[in-house]
Amino acid sequence: MTFWTRRKALDALAHVDQSRQLRKTLSWPHLVALGIGGIIGTGIYTLTGIGAERAGPAVILAFAACGILCAFAALTYAEMATMMPAAGSAYTYTYSVLGEGLAWIIGWSLVLEYAVTCSAVAVGWSGYMVGLLESMGIHLPKDLIAGPYAGGIVNLPAIVITALVTALLAKGAKESATVNIALVAIKIIALAVFVGLTVFSLVPENFTPFMPYGFVSHMDDAGHVRGVMAAAAIVFFAFFGFDAVSTSAEEVKNPGRDLTIGILGSMVISTIIYMIVAACAVGAWPFAEFAASGEPLAFILRSLNHPGAAWAIGAAAIVALPSVILVMMFGQTRVFFVMSRDGLLPRGLSDLGPDRRSPVKVTLLVGLFVALFGGFLPLATIAELSNAGTLAAFISVSVCVMVLRVTKPDMPRLFRCPAVWVVAPLAVIGCLYFLYSLPGTTLRNFAIWHVIGLVIYLGYSRRASLLNKTV
Repeated sequence: MTFWTRRKALDALAHVDQSRQLRKTLSWPHLVALGIGGIIGTGIYTLTGIGAERAGPAVILAFAACGILCAFAALTYAEMATMMPAAGSAYTYTYSVLGEGLAWIIGWSLVLEYAVTCSAVAVGWSGYMVGLLESMGIHLPKDLIAGPYAGGIVNLPAIVITALVTALLAKGAKESATVNIALVAIKIIALAVFVGLTVFSLVPENFTPFMPYGFVSHMDDAGHVRGVMAAAAIVFFAFFGFDAVSTSAEEVKNPGRDLTIGILGSMVISTIIYMIVAACAVGAWPFAEFAASGEPLAFILRSLNHPGAAWAIGAAAIVALPSVILVMMFGQTRVFFVMSRDGLLPRGLSDLGPDRRSPVKVTLLVGLFVALFGGFLPLATIAELSNAGTLAAFISVSVCVMVLRVTKPDMPRLFRCPAVWVVAPLAVIGCLYFLYSLPGTTLRNFAIWHVIGLVIYLGYSRRASLLNKTV
């Protein structure tokens, strides 16, 4: 079982062939925009309704709980990313600190966080696109706008947007990040318009009872999952993105400064925006009515007799939600790229070509995977499975920080997580509680996913690993 614990060197990037290293083209504005672009998206545009259904007005607390947990995780990510400025994020950190076996598990979990998240956002984007087209009198065949789970054949709009983002990513990181900045600006403006139109329509009665289903996740008599933590377990999906910033570390010009600003800055800004928007949504309209909508923010504006603004919100979502797909696909391609470079996936996937701008082969592979998931699976199922993968990655990074504080106390740290022996353990405990709050079916699917992953690792990856040739 030595293959399970063998580790890459902490400075492994220094020993990588230059033809397989990504070019340094990104600075902190790109990273902040990447973080916000990944975080603010389907979570606030579509999962606000699902969260309100589970927690009522206390969905605001669900967003707050997620923000606190992610703040702790962000601090640990910032320390690891600046210590090890190489692509791969949690997978790379785990490989160097905890060993190859756990690194494979985390890399396999990141498929759920990044690639599966892209699929969920593509489904959310499809809902807004279909709603906008129908408001214009254009009705697409039901068989082409929903997967088998909803009585259709395939969610074609989800597949189309995935293909467009894949093509953009194949051009390179800087081009993708520059487009992302513009998309982030559109999203923030749209949410500001929503707040401006609803803040004067708040009804105090809509906030009572504030916590109708209690705090702890539980199953009600009708078999529905309820409670603040039940809502938090799914709206946690809304906070993905800041960790995707760390996957770009190899492409950052000044990692010590830029990664810290990118990870922590995007996390703080996004949490504040989320809580304000959630409060305005719940206060402006009864949660029971907008909870069932696939486009809750636009629904609320139409209900308040702002059809023009509702149309604009829908249009902004259509234009800007692809930035989430872009950021998450960016993260997934970098994780797969490094896993291929390490030999755990076929080495041909990490070929870059002469300009070293983008791993085109792995980008196309991820695009195909995302399109298949988005075309055939429902949003809630995808989101909950994504959350499980992300929580596993957060736990691993927090453990890596603590292990290195003991085993490598004198190693230079450009950013040091404050109160690490409080922050990191709380991040681990919080993530375990969030996992516990997920539905049992999600946890079973998560276990099945990893059984499949371990079969692949034991059958192929452990023998193909580059470290297998050095031991």
